[in-house]
Amino acid sequence: MLYPNLTINENGHLAIAGFDTVDLAKKYGTALYVIDEDRLRQNCRLYVNSMKKHFGEDSMPLYASKALCFTGIYRIVAECGMGTDIVSSGELYTAIKAGFPLEKAFFHGNNKTDADIEYAIENGLGYFIVDNEEELGAINEIAGAHGISQKILLRITPGIDPHTHKAVVTGSVDSKFGSAIETGRAYEMVEAALSKNHIILEGFHCHIGSQIFECEPFCDAADIMLKFIADVKSKYSYRANILNLGGGFGVRYTEADPHIDIDANIADVASHVKKRCAEFGVDMPKILMEPGRSIVADTGITLYTVGSVKEIADLKNYVSIDGGMPDNPRYALYGSAYTVMLANRANETADFKCSIAGRCCESGDLIQENVMLPRPVRGDILAVLVTGAYNYSMASNYNRIPRPAILLVGKNGERIAVKRETFEDLCLCDN
Repeated sequence: MLYPNLTINENGHLAIAGFDTVDLAKKYGTALYVIDEDRLRQNCRLYVNSMKKHFGEDSMPLYASKALCFTGIYRIVAECGMGTDIVSSGELYTAIKAGFPLEKAFFHGNNKTDADIEYAIENGLGYFIVDNEEELGAINEIAGAHGISQKILLRITPGIDPHTHKAVVTGSVDSKFGSAIETGRAYEMVEAALSKNHIILEGFHCHIGSQIFECEPFCDAADIMLKFIADVKSKYSYRANILNLGGGFGVRYTEADPHIDIDANIADVASHVKKRCAEFGVDMPKILMEPGRSIVADTGITLYTVGSVKEIADLKNYVSIDGGMPDNPRYALYGSAYTVMLANRANETADFKCSIAGRCCESGDLIQENVMLPRPVRGDILAVLVTGAYNYSMASNYNRIPRPAILLVGKNGERIAVKRETFEDLCLCDN
């Protein structure tokens, strides 16, 4: 199995955190997201403890809300001592509803509206991650109107290629995000921020991409960012208090993906940062990181019921399920790899090659192609593993299909964290 919380029980069924997935499917229906709460908390504590141990007590991981956002997860990450990275007023609203301490919230995005900025300031947001000069001016003006000075970090693009999927590379010079060092724009943003009356520049942020299994790209980014910090100190007599190195550590979706030791990687990055700070003659800033996928991806699976099996002789076989791209669009968008199995026949020989087709009226509605399963029949329970990240958060109502429920399981039992949408929910906003 990919992860130790996934097992095959005495009935030959897939179990997650000891819970029989076939029983869960029967009790709660499918499609169904299932999240292992204990593993979620374990992943949070791993980052918190590793960062404090290697970077110092004032370091902090920020949970990247875009990976999976609902009120309950904000309560969990807060209890584990994490901050949060949000990218919209909707995520901010969800954090507020959960009672998350907003002084530990960082608001991202390349096009925050005046309404976004107003809402965040009115609710006591800790920090904005400022992407551009227009946003900087708007924050300064709105903060001034509220009689406050607002803390910010500037998003800097260091120009790093982390050798990952192009769709999730965000640290290159031609990215839509942030201000590039190479073009000189980053220095202009520093000057602009330091000139504002209602802005407190606390430091800098970068993010180089996702699904990175090595620590070297983070070390390369740290080199560039710390050199930038040293240059800014020399040029403007400004000392950066915070350096946010972003997120991006990878997770194993299939057996082909490498194992990753998060603690060892953080230790290596911390050692590198300390060495470079000494070489560049700068005080080590408070280090932040933004794990999202590596917090929640491996905590989740999605359960479906098989509807039909279509065999096209000598060409292709399709297994159709009662979900698809509305609850998991990542294969349609990115060609993302997943591990797929029959949850109710988990110990049987997988000798039937097939593609998993969703229920939408869309030829591209596929979950995975060319997977090996025991030959499915109608009513089998199919499980897609490692779906905790970017499944529910990217879900839609395409073809007017209600979104699945999220079920949390763990040592405290099982509970619905997000209710299954109903047909009535689909029409709530209709006039």
